[in-house]
Amino acid sequence: MNKEDRMLSAILRDKFRLCEKRCSPVWTDFLTPAEAAEAEDICRGLCAGTDVGWSLEGGWEDAERRICLFRPKDRWGDVGTAPEDQGGASAGCPDSGSADDLPICVLRINVPKGSPRLTHRDYLGSLLGLGIERAVTGDIFVREDGADAVVLSDMADYLAQNLISVGRASVSCEVLDISQLITGVQQTKEIRDTVASLRLDSICASAFRTARGKAQDAIKAGLVSVNGRQCLKPDTELKEGDRISCRGKGRAVLAEVGGRTRKDRITIKLNQIS
Repeated sequence: MNKEDRMLSAILRDKFRLCEKRCSPVWTDFLTPAEAAEAEDICRGLCAGTDVGWSLEGGWEDAERRICLFRPKDRWGDVGTAPEDQGGASAGCPDSGSADDLPICVLRINVPKGSPRLTHRDYLGSLLGLGIERAVTGDIFVREDGADAVVLSDMADYLAQNLISVGRASVSCEVLDISQLITGVQQTKEIRDTVASLRLDSICASAFRTARGKAQDAIKAGLVSVNGRQCLKPDTELKEGDRISCRGKGRAVLAEVGGRTRKDRITIKLNQIS
């Protein structure tokens, strides 16, 4: 276990014990996809056979950034039953919590008509410019008329009052219930290709249109995750349904693995997500 994993484990154990002591909900800041994947393993062990349940919550089913929420199991009746074999609700499970029970909400950022087009980076940069840590905010969804940011409820009013501009545009903000989150439609691009093998470096090269050598470098540098977990081995074998992300390049799903061509290459279909 590396230093980052030990720190995460310590944080989760502290939150678990606090929930047990107070008999009330306790939660972390937003976790990265890799941290959330690690938290699942830790929480299964922590909460097994105890009176504490857990869930990973990001405001919508496919959230990348999520908080880890601990709650006394006698409260699960209000928000859905936690699976017994996990000690908590599965990440992304619609029954894992109700909007009224979650310590996250929507910061809706409204941009006047005629303003310059703003990007995800613009919104995130302006939020961080208010002096907050990245872990205060979850996913951010950009639209032509503004954006919805998932944020911790106890920071929402501060952000709404102090975020008055994004880039060169003046903005106004309102705090809404998490059930009013507008995620928009994820854009997917279908890629059909052939690869010599289902190794991670081969799939990354195909998914992100780069040379295999550069894909290997990105993997070894820790920039690539598979199903939310950082993967440092270029020769890792992937399977149909695996989700790959590469920092700075985007995300993709290995949607289909077909047969072999006459040249003994494997046909694949990838869905690149933007």
